[in-house]
Amino acid sequence: MPDSPESHVSYVSHASPASPDVVLFDLFGVIARHQSAEGKGRIARAAGVAAPAFWDAYWARRQPYDQGVLTGPAYWRQVADTLATRFDEHRIAGLIEADVASWSAVDEVMVALVEELAAAGRRIALLSNIPDELAAYYEEHHAWLKHFSVRAFSCRIGHAKPDPGAYDWCLTALRTEPDRILFVDDREENIRAAETAGIRGHLFTTPERLRGAL
Repeated sequence: MPDSPESHVSYVSHASPASPDVVLFDLFGVIARHQSAEGKGRIARAAGVAAPAFWDAYWARRQPYDQGVLTGPAYWRQVADTLATRFDEHRIAGLIEADVASWSAVDEVMVALVEELAAAGRRIALLSNIPDELAAYYEEHHAWLKHFSVRAFSCRIGHAKPDPGAYDWCLTALRTEPDRILFVDDREENIRAAETAGIRGHLFTTPERLRGAL
């Protein structure tokens, strides 16, 4: 059963619309880096399947894994089925390890910005499409996650961006008017979905431009 924030009656806010009450961050492509070519190569080698067929299967099955519908082993078995092959338990363990490692790099400039916002008393939150194994890795290895008042990991809330349910879940958890929230993401479709929910959006390109929006 996905986590559910408590229901509420009304939103309370006192800040100027120009200064958001909450900065809601995406993780990958904003604070953490997307997969490197080296990391992707390691996964493909662990699978023993050539690109692009491997990556087509990898992404085709990813949404249920991100949403927590599939466990890591179940996800990789489905990838194998799509590729008309089979991964044994040993190979699946190696694939999970390589997959987590491929998403593990962070942007230290953005981590410093997170720390700076927290030190200044700004309220920050996180909305990320992330499977359970990767969420657990970040919680174990990155102490800065403690600064986020809400961590909406797709594997735990049952919704993945740009599903409207992901934004609705955050609004309920944050107890804040949508237009008092600034959502920062590197994908236009996720920004558009947030804006449909009434949340202000910032398409992330550089830390400097984000600072200007804050």
